[in-house]
Amino acid sequence: MHAFVYHGPGQGSWESVSDPGIEQPTDAVVRVDATTVCVGDLHALQGEVSDVRPGTVLGHEAVGEVLDVGAEVHDIVPGDDVIVSSISSCGHCMACWQGVFGQCTQGGGCLLGREVGGTQADFVRVPFADHSVHKLPYGMDRDTAVLFSEVTPAAFELGVRNGKVRPGTVVVVVGAGPIGLAAMIIAGIYSPARVISVDLSPQRLTAARSMGADDAELPGRLIADLSEGPGADVVIEAAGSSDSFVLCTQVVRSGGRIANIGLHETPVSLHLEQLSRKNITISTGQVDTSSISWLLDVLTPEHVEAISRIITQRREIEDIRAAYDIASRATSTNALRTILHPGHK
Repeated sequence: MHAFVYHGPGQGSWESVSDPGIEQPTDAVVRVDATTVCVGDLHALQGEVSDVRPGTVLGHEAVGEVLDVGAEVHDIVPGDDVIVSSISSCGHCMACWQGVFGQCTQGGGCLLGREVGGTQADFVRVPFADHSVHKLPYGMDRDTAVLFSEVTPAAFELGVRNGKVRPGTVVVVVGAGPIGLAAMIIAGIYSPARVISVDLSPQRLTAARSMGADDAELPGRLIADLSEGPGADVVIEAAGSSDSFVLCTQVVRSGGRIANIGLHETPVSLHLEQLSRKNITISTGQVDTSSISWLLDVLTPEHVEAISRIITQRREIEDIRAAYDIASRATSTNALRTILHPGHK
């Protein structure tokens, strides 16, 4: 098969490699029909993820058809179309029983594209398949379904759920990238009083308005009004910069919550001398993807259609270096998410 292989910081190539096969009885082999490139993949390619070794196939999000399963896989069979979760779950340890798949103690967690070959390939071996893939819902297109591998559960788990969005709350989402937009859309199912999207890109703010934001603003007058007024009940940080986090601390109300999703590449100052007086709760963490099945059940066709608009480009997977370049310059290219299709489909 062909795959995108990491060869050291900044070095990756689309090349021929051996086909994956069943190595453990809980494995499945999936033919990749659609995959994508995210910020985490960029960090891996740049050599910033310590457990990614040269020779690793990158990528951790995909949708495809099951080709083969191990002897201990019972919930899927060859021929099933599935969403491959970005997090692998053994399904039996205490962490997995609690839905914290990212902390799996029996060999699961962030495996794909790190400790095992990833999804930017023609085929992928998925460990712990019974608990790490989800059957593709009837009628959902594969491209949109890729966004349920990580983007949608991350937006819900780290943003909406951790932030405790409730009916009547004022929600501010700082950052209108893929996860910020998904958080904004999913927050809407809880009937908040108002959802406000904040970003530095006018084009992304336009996208936020088209996806249902009540307001979409540059960090200016509206945010100043919130800072000087009652503030937001929930602020979701989805930009991953020091300035964006500081902005969150300015607009949250006393007793409010800041839910951090963004991947921060540099230290962020935490002014506890100010925040402690406001009784602020701050949450952070990594995605577990334990909410994928629930999200597939509860999101309406209208929500799914809005989420599908996060896809801004589709390319053949042979153009994967271009997809990485687009992702690295997303704020200047106005790109959100590029879906890649292997040539066999």
